[in-house]
Amino acid sequence: MNKLIIANLVHRPVRSIISVLAVAIEVIMILSIVGIFMGMLNDTKQRTNGIGADLMLRPSNASIFAGVSGAPMPEKNIEVIRRLPHVAVASPVIQKLSTAGKIEILYGIDYPSFNALKPFVFLSGGPFQGPQDVMVDDIFAGADGGHRVGDTITIMDHPFRISGIVEHGKGGRKLLQIDTMGELMDAEGKASQFFIKCDDPANDNLVIQEIHATRGLEDYPVETVDEWLEEMTPDKIPGFNIALNVVTFIAVVVGFLAIFQSMYTAVLERTREIGILKSMGASKLTIVSVVLRETAVMAGAGVLLGIAGTYGVKALVGHVFPTQHFEITAAWIVRGSIYALLGAFLGALYPALMAARKDPIDALAYE
Repeated sequence: MNKLIIANLVHRPVRSIISVLAVAIEVIMILSIVGIFMGMLNDTKQRTNGIGADLMLRPSNASIFAGVSGAPMPEKNIEVIRRLPHVAVASPVIQKLSTAGKIEILYGIDYPSFNALKPFVFLSGGPFQGPQDVMVDDIFAGADGGHRVGDTITIMDHPFRISGIVEHGKGGRKLLQIDTMGELMDAEGKASQFFIKCDDPANDNLVIQEIHATRGLEDYPVETVDEWLEEMTPDKIPGFNIALNVVTFIAVVVGFLAIFQSMYTAVLERTREIGILKSMGASKLTIVSVVLRETAVMAGAGVLLGIAGTYGVKALVGHVFPTQHFEITAAWIVRGSIYALLGAFLGALYPALMAARKDPIDALAYE
């Protein structure tokens, strides 16, 4: 029976290949959208965690997502926070979500205090020398043919000279002076949030209480970086689950229709073969199993090809968009495979039942 299954697949190579490709595309669609979204999310989490702060203070009603709430906080409030007993470092930052060509978060920083949170590791060059300087990380520096200290890049339609290239993982990939960023955003003297380092991590809650007890800062949300990291999940991203569910549904429908058409046509073409099997004593369950086992071979090959294709997409994205983080996890490989296999088996179920219901006398008389 196994030889019969393989022979049927080989006998119709074009149909089999198309079915395998349909399942592969299904897997690639699911894993790619997850890889891009989760890559962006986890990359942001890692770089924010690498800033070296213990606490994050945001303006009231601000989004937990960096760069989307503007810069509404007075920067002068940082002096009040710096005077609190257990605050070692407090640094104001402007974050700007940019979609010019690629999605990225630009940072406007006060270099002395931001560097005090956790010192930059310079690979070449050094800190800002003037208001039109920018510091970039090594990942950006290696993208688009490479950038070196002294090169000019365009940010928000303005030219900036690269003053230094730093090791990645500390905030944004492009860092401007906070005053310059404020001018570009018409937010002089403002900040998006404050990063705070305590004299001892054990004093985090005490500092939060001190901030909320300070006049004018009572309503400002303050949380630890660890708490913020826990909040940055797909469930908190507007539209993430909707987009994922839509893509998953479309992908499953594609796989379902491809397998359905393939197996339905195959059953119609093999009516006489089915009659011979039933006349030899094959049960309805045996006929169903033959169709489903053929589907399993095609679906399994499609899943493996889809997983390999996803890694190909990852390599392509990494080549075209070097700063884009693409994350493939074992959990999503399993989920994507299950979705693909489920769609394939659902697509093959009706043709299998149709084959099992065929009358052997009619099937043998079929021309």
